[in-house]
Amino acid sequence: MRSMAPVRRFAAYDPVQRTLHWLMAALIFVALALGLWARELPRGEFRSDVLWFHKPVGMTILALLLFRIVWRLAKGAPAYVEPLGRMTQAAAHSAHMALYALMLAMPVSGYLLSSAGGNAVSWFGLFTIPDMVPRSRELAEASREAHYVLAWTIGIVVALHLAAVVWHAGVKRDTVLTRMWPSYRP
Repeated sequence: MRSMAPVRRFAAYDPVQRTLHWLMAALIFVALALGLWARELPRGEFRSDVLWFHKPVGMTILALLLFRIVWRLAKGAPAYVEPLGRMTQAAAHSAHMALYALMLAMPVSGYLLSSAGGNAVSWFGLFTIPDMVPRSRELAEASREAHYVLAWTIGIVVALHLAAVVWHAGVKRDTVLTRMWPSYRP
């Protein structure tokens, strides 16, 4: 007689939160790649073209982040089916807060860099985001440094986030990944 495997319960974020997560992840990878590429290019028209695309991607991330925060506050997060240990839960919470802070700080520092440097931030040529800071070489330079450091920091935190995903899915084999998996329907 064949025995049936025990039924596993699952909990998942709602489809809007999952869509925002994966869309923002893709945009963050695009923005990081474009930013690193632009940094290596000599000043000129081609570099400006790369940055012309990089800037609105960053502003899109910022807008989606603000919407995501509001949606998350309204909808909440699903409970873990298998409770996490105290240390794991603290690490997950800290990493998520760091990611949210970095997703906010990156586009803000990029905007300050452009605006204080006298460079308009256009959203894919459809409209220009108003300058909210005066032109300032010092602010532009401080923002450039912050943007660079934040880019490496978000890269490291994203790598740790991906390592945690691999650990949960591949080592622990728990249901943490199903909470955010795009095609999962409980």
